[in-house]
Amino acid sequence: MKTVAIVNQKGGVAKTTTTANLGACLAA
Repeated sequence: MKTVAIVNQKGGVAKTTTTANLGACLAA
């Protein structure tokens, strides 16, 4: 959760990657 917040602060460019990673983490 903290990682997602940090990425969101950096910018929306990594939003897609964050969503994919978040989904993978939740699935794992």
